[in-house]
Order: sequence, then structure tokens, then C-alpha cells
Amino acid sequence: MPVCDRFEVAVVPFPFVDVPTVKRRPALALSTAAFLHANGHGLFAMITTAKRSAWPSDILFRNWREAGLTAPSILRWKLFTLHEAAILDRVGRLSPSDEAAAAGGLSLMLGLPLPGRA
Repeated sequence: MPVCDRFEVAVVPFPFVDVPTVKRRPALALSTAAFLHANGHGLFAMITTAKRSAWPSDILFRNWREAGLTAPSILRWKLFTLHEAAILDRVGRLSPSDEAAAAGGLSLMLGLPLPGRA
């Protein structure tokens, strides 16, 4: 069973609230591997190609191939917790610039200071 560290891309069974189905989808780990291992659950965010919709807070991955993604994708702030046993695979890690964008978006969403700023 793979354990993901913060800003790694995992393949997970993504639940859909509007349809009774589960699909294998990429997701971004937001928890550290230590947190995931200690608690058995981690926090993840949705990764999507978003061909039919856009949210104002979406973050476009500039280096999507480096992250192990198969198509241009965005980070969407649809968050969920997942048991570590449900992580199907680890496929990549965000590039430093995509990681900085994700960290900044997370800080803005939570109302925290931006990384690197007091």
C-alpha cells in the first residue's frame, strides 16, 4: 500500500456525490506521509481536466507530466479525507513551481499567510 507525502499525486477511488459510482482518479496529497501513517487517513484534493467547468480557485498545473498526469490538469479545491489503504498508487510529485502555487492556493483558502510571507 503506497503512502503519499504532501504534494505527491496519488491514484484513488474518487467518490462522486451526484452519481452512485466510484472511479480511479488522480488526487493531490495535502497531508504529510507522517500524518497519514500516524492517523490512518490523509487529506486530499481533487485533480481534474475540468473540460466542462471552471472554479475561480482552480490552479492549472504547468508541469503536469512531471506530476505523473496523463493530460493537462488542474487542482480543484474539492477536499476529502481518505484511508491510507484506499490509496491505489503514487504516480508523481508536483514541480517546485506547481507546489508553490498549490501551497499558495491552500493558504488563501484557509485564510493563512502565504508561504514565505509573515
